[in-house]
Amino acid sequence: MTHPAEPSFQHRTVLLDEAVDALAITGERVHGTYIDGTFGRGGHSRLLLSRLGERGRLIAFDKDPQAIATAQGIADPRFTIVHDSFATMADALAERGVAQVDGVLLDLGISSPQVDDAARGFSFRNDGPLDMRMDTTRGISAAEWLATETQQTLEKVIRDYGEERFAFQIAKAIVARRAVEPISGTRQLAGIVAGAVKTREKGKDPATRTFQAIRIFINQELEDLEAGLKQAYEALAPGGILSIISFHSLEDRIVKQYFASLANVPQPDRRLPIRAVDLPQPKLKLIARVKPSDAEVEANPRARSAVMRVAVRLPVRLPDTGSEVRA
Repeated sequence: MTHPAEPSFQHRTVLLDEAVDALAITGERVHGTYIDGTFGRGGHSRLLLSRLGERGRLIAFDKDPQAIATAQGIADPRFTIVHDSFATMADALAERGVAQVDGVLLDLGISSPQVDDAARGFSFRNDGPLDMRMDTTRGISAAEWLATETQQTLEKVIRDYGEERFAFQIAKAIVARRAVEPISGTRQLAGIVAGAVKTREKGKDPATRTFQAIRIFINQELEDLEAGLKQAYEALAPGGILSIISFHSLEDRIVKQYFASLANVPQPDRRLPIRAVDLPQPKLKLIARVKPSDAEVEANPRARSAVMRVAVRLPVRLPDTGSEVRA
């Protein structure tokens, strides 16, 4: 399938067709309003715009100034870019007079340009400053955080966000090294971690989990996801679709549990005299769980860990009549 042109730098949008297809932009829905909560380098947004009709609208979010610069190159009156986290979705929609949307897409993965640009500090493959901020215009860098945080908190972050069993040893090593010299480079941190981690899975660098943990913490990624999920659901019109791509177990667990909390409603004892229309009603219906194809993983190994979960918002039934509320 052909797609609208993406920028020339190397970036492959994971589950591109699957994520956009899941939003079911057909019929009257081509004139609906949609959200791309993570613009990245615009792969999903460009395909979404190609599916929308002339009255359709797409509102995209991103914290990364480089992503915003790319988005500003899209000259389409149906498109709006917001330089902020999708966790600010409710306020952004209210400011623009948008009451409901027909679909929300969240691609939670870090983009290839972010990983490959040594100056961003997300990767230890090439040496660079230890920054790790998605939004380089605000907040503190990873280097600044490592310089002042307590060993106890360092250990907790590395253990909880990196699922790292050597968190204590790594935190202790960081505190010992910073007493001698500032920890300011990616290779420097990777070396400290490698010295503290005695064993690791074959083919995985010892620093991988620690870098993931610090990046997630610095950018408050899990807090943003929890807030964004609630706001996305509340913004959806009945029949609206939520499509979310996650790349590690912490993200996917939050998405799975949130979907389940709205789809699986506790039912009272069947022996109680309660009418069917008065029973608790599910608010979401789970549609799909999708993994990248073998061909996509072969072409783009970074897609290997991706999981897409899709759900639709159900209408609310009035308990007295059983009729549906569409608003």
